[in-house]
This record gives sequence, structure tokens and C-alpha cells, in this order.
Amino acid sequence: MIGLPTLFIRTAGCDLRCRWCDTPYALLREQGTEWTVESIVDEAKKRRVRDICITGGDPLMQSGETADLASRLLDEGFRIVLETSGAYDVSCLPSSDRLTVSMDIKLPGSGMEDRNMLSNLRSLGKQDQVKFIIADRKDYEYARKIMAENSIPCEIIMTPVGGKEMGWLAEAVLEDGLEVRVLPQLHKYIWGDERGR
Repeated sequence: MIGLPTLFIRTAGCDLRCRWCDTPYALLREQGTEWTVESIVDEAKKRRVRDICITGGDPLMQSGETADLASRLLDEGFRIVLETSGAYDVSCLPSSDRLTVSMDIKLPGSGMEDRNMLSNLRSLGKQDQVKFIIADRKDYEYARKIMAENSIPCEIIMTPVGGKEMGWLAEAVLEDGLEVRVLPQLHKYIWGDERGR
């Protein structure tokens, strides 16, 4: 959904500790502000966007509330991308062609590759996406191995750690003929690391 005006709803709480995490302010639940599902939906309706990204932390640490929030936003006509680490069961989420699950598969550079719940791949549909955050060539090769050994039913995205230095990764993907999208983190080009943008 890169480039579309999007409202980000960031949940607090993640029990993974990726070495390259770019949102440490969202790791602990205490770092967040408590909102009801209704108040979030009301706030979203005031905005001039139809696309919402629910991110974290990891929204699926609060799976019941997150599933309820997604259902309510879908009822209001929003399109949703829900980002998750892949360490929690995604099958709790509502089924809709307006909900895209963007699921990470953690690589060695993150230090969290033992937390992957690859069984989640069976719950993904063609509208979803699997995302690999690539730190180095070792991560890239690990991602290729995961792709070769698993049936991935949806689009695959590779993004470099930090979201900007993509040249070597794009060259590797072209050289290997992989059918993946290499994407930056666009907001970092526009606003840098500024919070709230």
C-alpha cells in the first residue's frame, strides 16, 4: 500500500527484541495510552483517509481486542493492513478482502528467528503479504531458504533494515530471478525517524 495516505494505529507491546527494532518506544504496553475500540474507530472516522495500518509493537499480543478493532473498522468501510511479527497466530483475524495481513518472517539478523510461527502461512490468503527485513547477505540467503521450503500463498516483500539502502538487495533479487517486491520504508525518505508521521 506504499504511497497511499494511511492512518497508522500503533499498539504498544511486543515481546520480541529484534536487534534492529526501529520502534523501541512501542515495546512495552506501559508505553502506550489506553483507548477503547470505539474511541479508536471514532477517531479514524474523523480522518480523511480510507486506509489504515494497524502496527505495533505487535498488535496480535492483544489478539482479541485487535480482531475486534479490525472487524469494527471493516464494518465502517476502511481498508486495513495489519502488520505482525509472525510470532502469534493470525487465524483470529476476520476474513475480508479489505484486510491484508503483512506478516514478518524473522531472519538471523533480527536475533528472533526462533520465534517464527511458520504454521501461520496456512492462514494467509492471496491478498496478504510475507515480509522479510534483510540486514545482510546471510539474512537474504536465509529468506531464500524459507521461500524454497515453504508454500507462500501471497506476495513476498523484502525490505532492507533501516528501510533505505536497497541497491545491493535489488541487485541480488534481480540476479537470482526472485519474484519478490523490494520496497523502502517511504516515510523515512519523507520524514526521517520523526514519530507520529
